[in-house]
Amino acid sequence: MSPRLDGLLEGLATTRTIRRYTAEPVPDADLSTILWHATRAPSGSNRQPVRYLVLRDDGGAAQEARRLIGEAARAVWNGKYERDGYKDGSGADPDSPKARTAAAMQQYVDGFEHVPVVVLVCLQRYRAATPYEGGSVYPAVQNLLLAARALGYGGAVTMFHLGVEDRLRSLLGVPDEVALSACVTLGRPAGSHGPVRRRPAAEVVFDGAWGRTAGWVEEPPGARHTMWRRHTEAGGPGEG
Repeated sequence: MSPRLDGLLEGLATTRTIRRYTAEPVPDADLSTILWHATRAPSGSNRQPVRYLVLRDDGGAAQEARRLIGEAARAVWNGKYERDGYKDGSGADPDSPKARTAAAMQQYVDGFEHVPVVVLVCLQRYRAATPYEGGSVYPAVQNLLLAARALGYGGAVTMFHLGVEDRLRSLLGVPDEVALSACVTLGRPAGSHGPVRRRPAAEVVFDGAWGRTAGWVEEPPGARHTMWRRHTEAGGPGEG
């Protein structure tokens, strides 16, 4: 029997989306370790088609790319803020979870250009685009986040780059056959990781048929659950 990796399980249960960062840069050695572990992720037929375009605050094209993504991030968030009713219901209370989420997102997009590291996670296509190609990309994205967590950093996965994709391709020389699959920000957390809140597993795990409760699913001691129902009933989005 293989030995348990309890540290890995702890990382899986405590890796939060981190959108607030200190100004501390990510040293090359740490960034190398994070990216190396990302490259260990599985991919379809083991083709290893994932590529990582790292953008740091070093002037030139990389900095201009960060500025473009930052502009797109603010445009996306401004629309979402109005459309999803973040200022309504419990959002009117600045101490509510919904209002705090909105404030954190606003801070995130306003300071996007100053995030220590931005990584465009790309797919080197070897055939026409399919709805399933993300299966070869997103395991690498999760590896990236978990490796960052292990070294005391944090990250967030976004798709903000889509609004300026054509300009990014031209600026950064990205070939047409390469998909820009995700935009990940990395840095030292201004807050902290910790136990995440999610829906109870019994609500989302089905046994043998859709909707059939899996009675063998158990919550570990101390598991924390999302406030989704409370947020949605109050007129706004639930906790992400």
